[in-house]
Amino acid sequence: MKSILQPFLLALLVASSCVHTGPSRTVSVRQNEDWDTYGGNKAGNRYSSLTQINTQNVTNLQPAWSYDTGENNNPDGRGNDIQCQPIVVGGVLYGTTPRMKLFAVDAATGRQLWQFDPFADPGRKPQTHPVRGVVYWADGTDKRILYSVGSSLYAISATTGKRVESFGDGGEVDLHEGLGTKETLGHEVANLSIRSTTPGVIYKDLIIMGSSVSESGDALPGHLRAFNVRTGKLAWVFHTIPQPGEYGYETWGKESYKKIGGANCWAGLVVDEKRGMVFAGTGSPSVDFYGGDRPGQNLFANCVIALNAETGKRIWHYQTIHHDLWDHDLPCQPNLITVTHNGPDGRPRKVDAVAQATKDGLIFVFNRDTGEPLFPVNEVPVPTSPALPGEQPWPTQPIPVKPAPFAMQTVTEATLTDRTSEARAFALERFRSSRNGKYMPPSLEGNLLLGLGGGAEWGGTAADPNGILYVNGNNMLWYLKMRDRREPPKGTTAVATRGSTLFNTYCSACHGADGKGGVGGEGAQAYPSLMDVNKRLNKAQIHTVLETGRGRMPSFQHIARADREAIVNFLLKTEKESESKLAGTDNGVDESPSFPYLPPFINNGFTQFRDKDNYPAVKPPWGTFNAVDLNTGEYLWRVPLGEYPELSKKGIQPTGTENHGGPVVTSGGLVFIAATYDEHLRAFDRKTGKVLWQYKLPAGGFATPITYMVNGKQYVVIAAGGTRYGLKPGGTYVAFALP
Repeated sequence: MKSILQPFLLALLVASSCVHTGPSRTVSVRQNEDWDTYGGNKAGNRYSSLTQINTQNVTNLQPAWSYDTGENNNPDGRGNDIQCQPIVVGGVLYGTTPRMKLFAVDAATGRQLWQFDPFADPGRKPQTHPVRGVVYWADGTDKRILYSVGSSLYAISATTGKRVESFGDGGEVDLHEGLGTKETLGHEVANLSIRSTTPGVIYKDLIIMGSSVSESGDALPGHLRAFNVRTGKLAWVFHTIPQPGEYGYETWGKESYKKIGGANCWAGLVVDEKRGMVFAGTGSPSVDFYGGDRPGQNLFANCVIALNAETGKRIWHYQTIHHDLWDHDLPCQPNLITVTHNGPDGRPRKVDAVAQATKDGLIFVFNRDTGEPLFPVNEVPVPTSPALPGEQPWPTQPIPVKPAPFAMQTVTEATLTDRTSEARAFALERFRSSRNGKYMPPSLEGNLLLGLGGGAEWGGTAADPNGILYVNGNNMLWYLKMRDRREPPKGTTAVATRGSTLFNTYCSACHGADGKGGVGGEGAQAYPSLMDVNKRLNKAQIHTVLETGRGRMPSFQHIARADREAIVNFLLKTEKESESKLAGTDNGVDESPSFPYLPPFINNGFTQFRDKDNYPAVKPPWGTFNAVDLNTGEYLWRVPLGEYPELSKKGIQPTGTENHGGPVVTSGGLVFIAATYDEHLRAFDRKTGKVLWQYKLPAGGFATPITYMVNGKQYVVIAAGGTRYGLKPGGTYVAFALP
């Protein structure tokens, strides 16, 4: 009898395990489910089938473990945020630290297994920039993590944390490879800035990469490239700025490709392995806000592009902005989704699609095979004048009929803030003295713009198997004012110097032409003022920041030491008389060099329009979370995302806040997202948009969370790096689970 009962009881135990965790999953899968790819899977869905944490029990969610990177503990409060969405493979979590070290920890406990420091070599100067994720590849016992630091793509053993010496040059590949030569472009590329802030994607034995490049006159071209994941050798290149004889070359000026860069995919790619296709969304061409030397539509900038993943050959493309003058990069991965639409016979049918959210709050939905829009798109006439001298704005822009925009599209006096009478008077004064209107060309008078930082942003979108897309958005107003680079800033008598010319070339796009960074009653900005930099940093410290970068600022090691010295002297107002002559004279500065390209007009920096109390100058909601049914193009719900606690205490309904970081949707009926100024991680009911649970993190969670299962327990993990919006820094990854 005993020999018969034992197998019966064992079978009963296995069966009960299946019922408890879901009838469609095997025991082994249910006990351990990975999050092995940036975006959750190669389609970029940010979706998990796990149900252990669900709408009925999420209120019981509590911290399970945390991993302290030991970084971002600077005495001055400054730090580098963590934008990393980690991955989990085989019970091991892989991520990056604020200072770009790669680590592996036990995904059930947070115990560190190993750490790799790319700057361990004393001869390599540290630098910082966002690292939003890493890539896993394996063949048998050969298991690798690939990630990028500066201009290097590393292959690291997932088991030991050591370099894979057979990859590239001792485990490292130079990301300048394949971007051109002095013979093809007319200038060297090796010392120019390139990074890959968002990880590449694996297709067979290839890692397909995008890049982040300068947005100024020294920008590299943003060509898409594939490297052999075993050897590091370059496999193919797709020119996002076409060269003579290539498709799309006629959409630029004749020699544009030699001095114009950008058109890069900095937000990530996705792969349809069954079709052998890779999809990318590209950004604007350089330079931002002036296109006089790149007339035409400018393919393949601002495009969703479908390529043959094996060869890099173009299959189709769709341009979402023609001749971009507003920095409207495609800011997040495309999302490969399946929807139900009527076919030619009028009957419903399943359609494999590509959904792409944009900085200006639009959602384009394409047939995955052909690139045909699934909802009508109208080419709408837009303003072409007044425009800056030499500029040739494109006369139309594409606007989808459905879905409706998820972010604000127009600003009127009625949409300006009325939080206080003083705030409204301040906003009205700026509004009435500025140009505004979507697609209004940039001007010397100043423009009010929406969508400069999203709309959608790099956190990405999530999608469930029912064809519902979840996207967070911003409704922030920006003030853009152009000036003639060849003239001194208004109100000064200074002439153009070597230092000021170099500052205009490399620094003014962020810090402003006058270095003020947007102060003077316009609130906290993305980039700080440099007007009193001498009170905060000495000469040696400024040189260090230029060499290594800090936070969102990249390294400028590619600039010659003498040029960095001129910039520092300009900032400290210590330029010598011999350095203070007009640019183009015997101080060695050429007024019109072929490279770097010096546009005749430059912008005043990335300046948000806020009132004097540092609140956005438009009425709320300032940040939203949206669920869109892409089967019908209709919204299921739209809710504010985040709040300002001090306003809530005054009885003001949640306003939403500016947000950076993306969502994760689960079969448990939940959508998790942090991203907000108030530093909370929240769980929303995916059917209603109701907040079911929230937790204040030790620092802002400006990253995308993940969820996975180890040994039968489901976890939700997010990086709490803080620092964005001037908030306190943090350096931990926090895991949550049910008791």
